[in-house]
Amino acid sequence: MVLQKLFGFDPSKHNVKTEIMAGLTSFLTMAYILAVNPNIFSALADQGMDTKAVFTATIIAAVIGTLVMAIYAKLPFGLAPGMGLNAFFVYNVCLQLHYSWQFALTAILLEGIIFIILSITRVREKIVNAIPRQLKASISVGIGVFIASLGLKNAGLIVADKATFITLGNITSGSALLCCIGIILTASLLMYRIKGAMLIGILLTTLIGIPFGETEFNGIIGIPPDVSPLFLKFEWHNIFTLDMLMVVITFLFIDLFDTIGTVIGVMSTANMVKPDGKIDRVNEALFADAIATTLGACVGASTTTTYVESASGVSEGGRTGLTAASIAFFFTISLFFAPLFLSIPSAATSPVLILVGLLMFTRVAHIDFNSYEEGLPCFITLFAMVMTSSISDGILLGIISHVLLNTIARKWENLNWTIVILAIIFIIRYALL
Repeated sequence: MVLQKLFGFDPSKHNVKTEIMAGLTSFLTMAYILAVNPNIFSALADQGMDTKAVFTATIIAAVIGTLVMAIYAKLPFGLAPGMGLNAFFVYNVCLQLHYSWQFALTAILLEGIIFIILSITRVREKIVNAIPRQLKASISVGIGVFIASLGLKNAGLIVADKATFITLGNITSGSALLCCIGIILTASLLMYRIKGAMLIGILLTTLIGIPFGETEFNGIIGIPPDVSPLFLKFEWHNIFTLDMLMVVITFLFIDLFDTIGTVIGVMSTANMVKPDGKIDRVNEALFADAIATTLGACVGASTTTTYVESASGVSEGGRTGLTAASIAFFFTISLFFAPLFLSIPSAATSPVLILVGLLMFTRVAHIDFNSYEEGLPCFITLFAMVMTSSISDGILLGIISHVLLNTIARKWENLNWTIVILAIIFIIRYALL
């Protein structure tokens, strides 16, 4: 009765052992973020970013979000700070726009609050439906390529070059060689469908990095790092700037599209989509995501979102909030393994960035490049993200070009007032730069 009330668990349909094992499976496929997130945020060390605190904040945000998903939405999905969103936080907002990480956390808090409001109104559907399906796919593909490029750069597989801008690094030694080994190793585990392939790949690559001199082992178990260096560290004096508006909108769009796509995809995997295409409790799932983002920002985490890796637990039979509660439990336990996760070098996490980029790139099949008015905006979106190292510029230029090209082609059915207004706002933004 308690399980049914808390998690929607029905003893006649569900099995406790199956739900817990499904939670463990999802956790193992998600746990790579515990190594990747601190590594990505280490780029802000010169700005006072405490990477140990990032580790703790990542777990707290994951636990909060996943428990809300378990108890309120009663769905078997895990949440954690999202890939792509963390890269936008570090490389675009902080390193490219030269704002502080406190500014970026403030933007995430505002985005989360807006997401909550949109989740309890019909505005959310209007914004999402305004963006064409192919343009949504190109955003996912572009972020995937962007993430993969970060992995290549962080490991030294590609390096700066005056003549060609970038060129191949020295792949016969050091971090680049270790990353190559990690890619083959992790891809092999994925090919054989080993549970927790990415986490296992990171750990094995880290071990191989010891004789390479790339891994500095700090132990396995320890006291969880203090999160206070990041707790409630907001910056309010820039909240009315145009850059803040653009950053908040970009965080919001990526979070919206990523969450909706993930929820629909994972629910389809679990055969939880009705014949008419409707999905039960999808609004509850989106609300859980919004709460997780808002509270996660308070503890210092980048945007928290539903993980597509939850499909691994669903494929193992997870169907209720008990699966999500199990994921939250395993994340809590991992708090005490901070020394292990913080010993992992970037060369060991870079293969995961590259392979996650590959998985996101598969959505390129949803884009019709034979149509100029549809294909060119998608092409601009994904390549602008990579060439400008800016996710937001890719999205903005994609929307602007979509409106302009479809106006020229007089394809009025591909336009609506929402996307036209967005394009006008973005053109004004560039005009004022």
